[in-house]
Amino acid sequence: MTMKKETLEQIKHQMRRVKAAGGFYAKRLADIDVDKIQSQSDFEELPFSEKADLRDAYPLGLAAVPEEEIVRIHSSSGTTGTPVIIPYTKKDVDDWATLFKRCYEIAGITNKDRIQITPGYGLWTAGIGFQLGAEKLGAMTIPMGPGNTAKQIQFMEDMESTVICATSSYALLLAEEIEKRGVGDKIKLRKGVIGSERWGSKMRARIAKELGVELYDIYGLTEVYGPGIAINCEYNTGMHYFDDYLYFEIIDPKTGKVLPDGELGELVITTLQKEGAPLIRYRTHDLTRKIPDDIPCPCGRKLPRIDVILGRTDDMVKVHGVNMFPGQIDDILKEIEGASSEYQVFIDHENGKDKITVFVETTLVPEERKNFEKTLKDTFKSRINIGIIPKAVEVGDLPRSEKKATRIYDYRY
Repeated sequence: MTMKKETLEQIKHQMRRVKAAGGFYAKRLADIDVDKIQSQSDFEELPFSEKADLRDAYPLGLAAVPEEEIVRIHSSSGTTGTPVIIPYTKKDVDDWATLFKRCYEIAGITNKDRIQITPGYGLWTAGIGFQLGAEKLGAMTIPMGPGNTAKQIQFMEDMESTVICATSSYALLLAEEIEKRGVGDKIKLRKGVIGSERWGSKMRARIAKELGVELYDIYGLTEVYGPGIAINCEYNTGMHYFDDYLYFEIIDPKTGKVLPDGELGELVITTLQKEGAPLIRYRTHDLTRKIPDDIPCPCGRKLPRIDVILGRTDDMVKVHGVNMFPGQIDDILKEIEGASSEYQVFIDHENGKDKITVFVETTLVPEERKNFEKTLKDTFKSRINIGIIPKAVEVGDLPRSEKKATRIYDYRY
């Protein structure tokens, strides 16, 4: 995908702003003459920025505006290390609402919907982002926040919510609880907007069936506004993103070289209009691919697309000398009859060897599970080239989460 001339000019304007503001980017770009950046290839020679850089800028080293123009801060959801603080101006907040409103509209959600929001509020961007977009759309907003599942279901019934916003893990928990309570006929949901974590097609199909909704993947990260920068449409051919606000690149995670459209790599984002904390070539560590422009979406929108997020470079674990991603496990379970979407992997090191135990929920009766476990073991070996100890468990045996689910537990270190 060729960079538009106006996009390059927007990026150069942002670079001048962050250099003038001092702070992290002033140092990172100190030796770069912005006026000499004349082409996409010139831009692609610029250095990347990473989350570690943003942590080093704590607390307000990323700010590119005077403090009196900052109306809000958000922080990434990580629980370890120095937090990343992202300042927002009034325009940033308004722009974010506009982006999110576009996402709702792409999902076919209107101001006649009633949108129940279950992700968390506070420093995390999720809950408030869903709310901003809903209010910009003019829809009735039900800002529940996370937890208290009984009350969530009560409000779904009493308020006749038509849209649920949630992580995939919590959407599954709600679906299971609605089924247990036998109140599915009282629920009026028609759409679900799901974000904050990667999820496989099997989990998607299960949530859609049990909640009786059309599901939409929404993408975003705190460093870049928050959720609401990309979403799939009804044809589910990838996630449309907004290139008037954001410039996306896909790079080889090892070499940093920009990859052709269609090739899997790491998503790198540059913000084009952000005031409070612009980002230049920010490495997200999310794995995806750009969908080539010559493969149009049936919806007719001219917006560029990326594929669903297939995993993260830092989700990778190495076992028996082989790299393994959660996305590979999702693909395996998708093909095995009787396998649920829910699994957990435990990795230990015993007697000089890695030991991998994989628990998978299944609908199969006990006498069918021995063959099921053998299929799991054989498929892991043939597809990923690792040996596992397979364990079939009942649906519901593995823990559910109101936030993001943890899939892989590595106890070797």
